[in-house]
Amino acid sequence: MENEQGSKSNIVLYVSAAIALLFIAFSIFMTEQMGKAANAVLSFLTTNFGWLYLLSVGIFILTCLGVAFSRFGKIKLGQDDEKPEFTDFQWFTMLFGGGMGISLIFWSIAEPMVHYMSPPVGQGGTPEAMLLAMQLVFNDFGLHVWFIYTICGLALAYFQFRKGLPCLISSAFYPLLGERIHGPIGKSIDILAVFATIFGVATSLGLGSSQIAAGLQYVWGIPATPAMTAVVIAIMTVIFTLATVSGLHKAMQMVADIKIWLSIASMVFIFLFGGAVFQLNLFTHTLGMYMQNFVGQTLWMANIEWTTAWPIFYRAWYIAWAAFVGQYIARISRGRTIREFILTATFLPVGFSFVWLAIYGGAAFQLDVLSGGAIQAAVKNDYTTALYVTLQQLPFYMITAPLAMLLIIASFAGSANSATFVLSMLTSGGDMNPSKKLRGFWGIAQGSVTIMLILVGGTAAIKTLQTASIAAAFPFMLIMLAMCYSIYKALSEEKV
Repeated sequence: MENEQGSKSNIVLYVSAAIALLFIAFSIFMTEQMGKAANAVLSFLTTNFGWLYLLSVGIFILTCLGVAFSRFGKIKLGQDDEKPEFTDFQWFTMLFGGGMGISLIFWSIAEPMVHYMSPPVGQGGTPEAMLLAMQLVFNDFGLHVWFIYTICGLALAYFQFRKGLPCLISSAFYPLLGERIHGPIGKSIDILAVFATIFGVATSLGLGSSQIAAGLQYVWGIPATPAMTAVVIAIMTVIFTLATVSGLHKAMQMVADIKIWLSIASMVFIFLFGGAVFQLNLFTHTLGMYMQNFVGQTLWMANIEWTTAWPIFYRAWYIAWAAFVGQYIARISRGRTIREFILTATFLPVGFSFVWLAIYGGAAFQLDVLSGGAIQAAVKNDYTTALYVTLQQLPFYMITAPLAMLLIIASFAGSANSATFVLSMLTSGGDMNPSKKLRGFWGIAQGSVTIMLILVGGTAAIKTLQTASIAAAFPFMLIMLAMCYSIYKALSEEKV
């Protein structure tokens, strides 16, 4: 690019790419040493600052709800006469697909079983442990997740569409930094966001491909070798890259629609054949317990070791994703009011997630009893097979198993689409419609990086990247706390 903005955007592109490549090279050729270093940093942060992760999420929740129900809730994320760019259904499918997908499928059966067998309090393997397990899963995939995404998305949408600033994470700090957002401080914020996004997508691609490879082996006996996993990654990369290049209104929307309809069909099938009444009873009880104990669960630290391994880990993981998910949901929410944005971006995806978890988790518990503990055994042996073992207890297994793999691909593609689009925005000076060449570059780059990691460093290298991205969430959490003040400062100057 020849203009000043272009040169500045190139700085973010080149520096973030160089840092990522350097870290990846070390992860490939010094896997053990990098793994130890990343684990040591993450352990230090979660052990000594776990309380701050929990408190920060509490602040995000209070900020979002306070703004939504205040007089500022009717302010448009855009000009006063702007209309929404997408229909309500399109908006919802892209909201859900951009921020939650692969992890919901990956853990919807495995995590309830893990907590059931080893609860943080009480005895495992009891009816009480089952109810507690579902409550804990709701806590990990519930409102806390979406308030993290929403506070980031609110700041970005407000300053970009209301104030006309570039579509960059650094734009959210204009009330605090002024024109310095265009300088080294602002660029550092954007580079950190790019860094976290690259590694977040790479680790998710690794997790998703491993679950598909495990399914190929479990269903058809095709060995889940690193080479086969690399082939799966390559296919998934082609799909989400082509979708991202096509743009928000074409294949990206189609992927989101496919994902939501496959998800609904899957839930209906498991609901009908996996013990509907049991699932309904479990959903009702778990929802009540979740609502009753929401504040306590937000700040619960009675079992430090367990809290560090699960809630704090999840909070850090979602904060690591907040940069790209927040930017993505901001991009698709132009023309909505602040109140509409906050309430829709939190409660609707959460409601869908809770129904999903109750159906999948409830069916797993019910079918585990009927199968003599087959699902517990699968989780103990290899939790990537838990979904297929569960489906095996139901009719039409040879049809539902391949459809489950297709759902995993669509779910990952939804998240990868949004991440790739946002990476292109962040590295093009905040262009709302970045070039197809740049979108293609980031799509291919993310897939290639993951393939190299799998082939050379194996799952250990993927785990190192995941640990590094979560450790990078700590400084970004501090950035998000500053976002809360920046939002308040800017809104207080609005004449409403």
